[in-house]
Amino acid sequence: MGTYLVTGANRGIGLEYCRQLKGRGERVIAVCRSTSDELKNLGVSVETDVDITSDNSVNDLVKRLDGKSIDVLINNAGILERINLQHLDINSIRRQFEVNAIGPLRLTKALLPNLKKGSKVIMMTSRMGSIEDNTSGGSYGYRMSKVALSMAGKSLSVDLKPLGIAVGILHPGLVKTDMTGFTKSGITPEQSVKGLLARIDELNLENTGTFWHSNGEILPW
Repeated sequence: MGTYLVTGANRGIGLEYCRQLKGRGERVIAVCRSTSDELKNLGVSVETDVDITSDNSVNDLVKRLDGKSIDVLINNAGILERINLQHLDINSIRRQFEVNAIGPLRLTKALLPNLKKGSKVIMMTSRMGSIEDNTSGGSYGYRMSKVALSMAGKSLSVDLKPLGIAVGILHPGLVKTDMTGFTKSGITPEQSVKGLLARIDELNLENTGTFWHSNGEILPW
């Protein structure tokens, strides 16, 4: 049994992470700004009123955890605001950077004392943050912030390896969630998280820093 901390845990992929982890007997710390009935009914530990864009909020979470050891930190919280070149919203781009890229790095740094040799850090990025794979353009804030998140994950994989901590950079696939408008062409959260947990389980210091699809495919940068 391990202890998994999941951000953005009140819905979508984060909620499904909590459900499947609970189902296999892991200890789960579900972190979110506000909880949901679905999350409350899972019977996991829930930490609410956490804003990963705020130093004060993150520091308060660290105090609440009171030095509790974390085996796997899953930085899942994120936002998607669609922006094209014709309607370029710079404030939206900044907001997506704060939540999608800077927030996970802030939280990981703050929780380093809770991690130990053998712990794992997961950055939930996106294939939309692949420069080589971008053939459709647009989505400036989301794409740019996910590139930044992937780079943060890669740097963390180098910096944390001497501490015995592995870092996974994971794409969930196109998933039917509120964020994607429950796209009909996507896979279910259940399918996505099943694959993501398989990637997390096989993550080690030899493959740390890898950019993986939930199905096991190694994605281009």
